[in-house]
Amino acid sequence: MSLKVRRNRNVPLFIGVSIASGFGGSAMSLTATVWVLALSGSSELAALAGLCVYLPTLFGPLLGSLVDRMPRRRLLIWTSLVLAAGLFSLLLVRERGDLWLLYAVMLAYGVNYVLNDAAESALLPSAVEPAVLGRLNGWRMSAQESMKIIAPLAGAGLFAWQGGGAVAVICAATLVLSSGLYALIRADEPPRRPRTRVRLTALAGPVKRTVGIAATAVAMSGFVTAAQLEVVTVQLGRPASFVGVLASLQGAGAIVGGLLAGRFLDRLSEIRFGALGAALFTVGLVLRGLPWLPGVVAGAVIAGVGLPWTVVAAMTAVQRHTPGEMLGRVSATATTLTFAPLAAAIPAGSGLVAVAGTLPALVIAALLLLYAVRSARPFMGGTGVQRGVDAVPQQIRVGGGEGAGRVPEDQA
Repeated sequence: MSLKVRRNRNVPLFIGVSIASGFGGSAMSLTATVWVLALSGSSELAALAGLCVYLPTLFGPLLGSLVDRMPRRRLLIWTSLVLAAGLFSLLLVRERGDLWLLYAVMLAYGVNYVLNDAAESALLPSAVEPAVLGRLNGWRMSAQESMKIIAPLAGAGLFAWQGGGAVAVICAATLVLSSGLYALIRADEPPRRPRTRVRLTALAGPVKRTVGIAATAVAMSGFVTAAQLEVVTVQLGRPASFVGVLASLQGAGAIVGGLLAGRFLDRLSEIRFGALGAALFTVGLVLRGLPWLPGVVAGAVIAGVGLPWTVVAAMTAVQRHTPGEMLGRVSATATTLTFAPLAAAIPAGSGLVAVAGTLPALVIAALLLLYAVRSARPFMGGTGVQRGVDAVPQQIRVGGGEGAGRVPEDQA
């Protein structure tokens, strides 16, 4: 079997993993929150379940370095199986005193997310053809967004019918399925250097800028959350439940955007594609800030298309322009830089709306997004499948000296 045919056979396996793990993760995340609320009656304790899932993202660079020290495919197989085994412990949850089990499992889910995201990103370039990489990232994004719409409804329905234990068993089954799909993937992994430290601060400018665009867009999505809620409930006079309708529309936009992402990445460099996504997201953000229902609806769909494009662009840039032996830690670092700012952006936006209303928050978000797009202009060269000399890190220093490996602290 030729290398190209073997790599093409890996494509549906990765998409299958995205469907299976996306369904299980989305269903379990919602179920855990509802389960804690049902046992404790406390919204604060219920929110902690979500925090447990998010917390490991802050340790992405550390967990990513573990990925670079291990066989990626084997790591994906065993982390999925270990988490599946852990989910069966939730069958013991009966009362409020058992909530620690739920928190422990959701923390394990968070660690699994970081490890698997980094390991998958590191494995993909050696498992599929370079020309397919951008399209596959878009298809995986569409699959995950589809599950975010379907899985919470299915999980909530099963919880109401059979309880949380039944949801845990189903989610464990999706992890076992993911493990089996990982086992079928064939890839030539790069050699591992367990005693080597790699300087990450010398990564190429286009990669940093593309990750910076994604980080800005994701942060601004959280920054305007309170403002958009205010527009819907106060200025439009709609019930709070209408926000769920807009979230579904944004999810539908993300599915379509993921399916189209590969075509644009075939024609544009990653940084151009990320800038295009940020520009679309800015248009959607402005429309959602208008006290005009058609504009708010259209803005939700447009934002749903644009925001995932920034993430797909960053993911693809890292995969295409990072040496294989350091892909795990770079991927995990990029994930941390992209999503960690949400923790500060959401309360900052809420505070600004409370003090000054919706308009300043929306204006600040739009200006920051446009600045991120403009800052990428010096690097907007080449096409999506071109691996130009200027795009590859040239000054990465590999060595075992003390203090040789540092994670970049800047986001752009």
